[in-house]
Amino acid sequence: VQLVESGGGLVQAGGSLRLSCVASGSIFSVNVMGWYRQAPGKERELVASISSGGISNYADSVKGRFTISRDNAKNTVYLQMNSLKPADTAVYYCAASLSPASELGTTTTPDYWGQGTQVTVSS
Repeated sequence: VQLVESGGGLVQAGGSLRLSCVASGSIFSVNVMGWYRQAPGKERELVASISSGGISNYADSVKGRFTISRDNAKNTVYLQMNSLKPADTAVYYCAASLSPASELGTTTTPDYWGQGTQVTVSS
């Protein structure tokens, strides 16, 4: 499975961006997909995940601002990011898991990663 992200960039605080991740390869085996981010000097953290059935989960820091969605016909997962803050600045990584679990987290880690896309929010 290969994951390719797009949509990152530079935006002012309060602005919006939409990230996209297209999956290819043995995608029939992929269940839950999601987005992680890693800021300079910090550990990679889970932002949001969504199962093949549409069950979504979010980190507390992005609830109400970010929306994850999935188009199974296009093998694509999206992350709509609104009301962006400088603290959202990070490299965002798309991730996918073969697990039958409904969400990514400490017990369900990704089997595949994208290369990452930079999101920079200026104050």
